[in-house]
Amino acid sequence: MKKAIWLFVVLLLLFQGTISCNKTSENPKPEPAKNTPTPLEWKKPAYFPDPVYDLSKNPLTVEGVELGRFLFYDGILSRTDKIGCGTCHQQQAAFTHHGHDLSHGVDDQLGTRNSPSVQNMAFSSSFFWDGGVHDLDLVPPVPIQNEVEMGERVGNVVEKLRKTPVAGAAKQVNYPKMFNAAFGTDEINADRMMKALSQFMMTMVSATSRYDYFLQGDASALTDLEKQGLTLFKQNCASCHASELFTDLSFRNNGLIPNKINDQGRYAITLNEADRLKFKVPSLRNVGLTAPYMHDGRFTTLEQVLNHYANDQNGSKDSIFVSPTLDPLLQKAGQKRGIKLSANEKQSIIAFLKTLNDEQFINDKRFSDPGIGTSL
Repeated sequence: MKKAIWLFVVLLLLFQGTISCNKTSENPKPEPAKNTPTPLEWKKPAYFPDPVYDLSKNPLTVEGVELGRFLFYDGILSRTDKIGCGTCHQQQAAFTHHGHDLSHGVDDQLGTRNSPSVQNMAFSSSFFWDGGVHDLDLVPPVPIQNEVEMGERVGNVVEKLRKTPVAGAAKQVNYPKMFNAAFGTDEINADRMMKALSQFMMTMVSATSRYDYFLQGDASALTDLEKQGLTLFKQNCASCHASELFTDLSFRNNGLIPNKINDQGRYAITLNEADRLKFKVPSLRNVGLTAPYMHDGRFTTLEQVLNHYANDQNGSKDSIFVSPTLDPLLQKAGQKRGIKLSANEKQSIIAFLKTLNDEQFINDKRFSDPGIGTSL
């Protein structure tokens, strides 16, 4: 009996050993390789301020920026699938809607304000003419959900992106695949969508104009007339259009007569009486490419803009609208309202302003429409 038990134990041990050997000899299935997006280095121009946007919370990657570029130009963000960010922010016009005082959205509806330029967004602490948004990641939902701009809901956009590519559709973009490449998962949500758009907009830095080359030591980059205009600009305009961003990012009432809809500017955001008729000071980079001008696009030329500030628009002796919030720089005690400028001085300033046009920026293929019809 003992011999039989001993034999049974030996056989059991041999059987277990065989199983163990078989297990160790099997080739385990390799785990799927985790996707690692390619880091993209971001450098600011040495003479620009530090960025406001926190890149540590959304590091740039090659794949993330490319995803953002596709989203920026894709009409899928709108209710009609026809209006993308790039519809009203066109590269050749420094990402404004050139020639349109008010932009056209879904169903060709008109908005209430002129499209601001999408450039150097990394350095801004607030967005839109009224400064109603303070985070770059929260900029896209505003036009997406505006009834006359894109007329859609972010949740609907996310669902449409998840269903791509659509069989038989002209736009064969595989967004789950692109999100996987950018974020390591093909799960699409609003947070990742906004972060991808922010990554793309972060790269849209304009700092290669003739003025920039002059600033970096090339004295021949500007003509004598343009240099004279630069001097006059610093004397008369740089209080508001300050720094190398050409804006102090403040909100000011520059004496425009209220338009037909009586747009009250920043007051609609803050409900502070001191903010009535105040609008964000726009950057003047690429200003020669972004006509028409002002928050409602009322001026079609730079000459008209300077005529307004000189308080002689259309030959009037008093074209600046007086209100309690009018900027003090335009109403100095004992003097005529506005900024005194001769005709020659205006032309010099305009000549300088056009040196801020950045041809490299508006032709940079990194920012161009990728052609959404491409199959990925």
